[in-house]
Amino acid sequence: MARMDRSLADPDYVDDNHWVNKARRLFEETQRSFGLEDARAFRSVASILANDLGQMRVRFDPQHYVVPSPYRDDNSILWHHEEDARDEQQTLSTPRSTPARANASESFSSSATQEVTPQAELELSRTLHPEWHHHLGLWRRDWCTVVEKVPATTSANLSVGRPLLHHTFSPVSLHRVRRLSRRQRLRRQWEGEDIDLNAAIEVLVDRRLGLEPEPRLFMRPGRETGTTRILVLLDLSESTNEPSGMHGLTMLDVEKQAAFMLVEATIQTADSVAIHGFNSNTRSEVSYYRLLDWEDTLDGDARERLASVPARHSTRLGAAVRQATVHLQAQPGRHRGLLVVTDGAPSDIDVFDPDYLVEDARIAVQQANRAGIRTFCLAVDPAADRYVRRIFGWRNYGIAADVSQLPVQLQRAFVRLAAG
Repeated sequence: MARMDRSLADPDYVDDNHWVNKARRLFEETQRSFGLEDARAFRSVASILANDLGQMRVRFDPQHYVVPSPYRDDNSILWHHEEDARDEQQTLSTPRSTPARANASESFSSSATQEVTPQAELELSRTLHPEWHHHLGLWRRDWCTVVEKVPATTSANLSVGRPLLHHTFSPVSLHRVRRLSRRQRLRRQWEGEDIDLNAAIEVLVDRRLGLEPEPRLFMRPGRETGTTRILVLLDLSESTNEPSGMHGLTMLDVEKQAAFMLVEATIQTADSVAIHGFNSNTRSEVSYYRLLDWEDTLDGDARERLASVPARHSTRLGAAVRQATVHLQAQPGRHRGLLVVTDGAPSDIDVFDPDYLVEDARIAVQQANRAGIRTFCLAVDPAADRYVRRIFGWRNYGIAADVSQLPVQLQRAFVRLAAG
């Protein structure tokens, strides 16, 4: 902000920052077109620049913020001037223009959209979770509030061309996952990784007796039975609204399609998949959306919930992982896994240390592993290795450099978790 302030005041100042140069360019263009008296035009410039800061996830710390060059701020915006009052009065008395008939259909369309009252999000529960402070080496008890929700669904949000309702990708097919069990050993096998000692002793006895020995001397792991329950946790932060570069879809659309296709592919198997999502707006509001639970049927309501969930705010991953762990611990059976899909490092607007939420997420993943839940992360970020490895550990993550590969990568991650 200080560099932008200087660039606007000093024409000879040179800065290499794109945002600072963009601010100077927009300011000069607006000044040439409207002059310095049109506050509304400069408000548009400020909105564009503020939106850019939000996209860059630049945090604002109100406790330590100091206004740059305060001697140039005369606070004139706080004063009520007579001329402004007269201008405002004239504006209010100006009759409204009648819209042209050519826009009649467009006006009807927009008014029809406004008449649809969206259903409010249904809040299910509020849960307090601790958070790990890695610098102090202690827990912050009841630090984060996780708000479980069901997203609002309206017919206006679900048009026929909704990408989720009509697949853009080819369907995936899952073969039955074969889980090997070290507790169940198959004896007297033709081949295997271990020697069957009982069979080997019988071979020696048969040789002493002059009998033909049995050649099946090996043991191999048996197949473990049981249902695998996997929870797919989607990152629903603001960054997933960015275009994916394919078919006009956003990253969020591709996430939803990939998760939905995975659920469709597991219908014919013994395994079960749930889809939840999360975003955060400071520690006091970590939104946790239950889009599809294990016992839910894949009907139109499930499609609507998944299609209508919004992407906004930030990515407080640790709190979401703890909430997902609670749900997985309540599921029967021993085969449970958490599959996180994200596009960036954990962050939030009330946290200024870039390592703080990464370390908290790492501790949350360790807690899930100790609870008997396998974890895996699929990151759609070419630079994800630096933080995903710290959080999930070696070989417990995958990186999809191309978003078009997300459905296939998600299938592979599921098979890996289900195989145990």
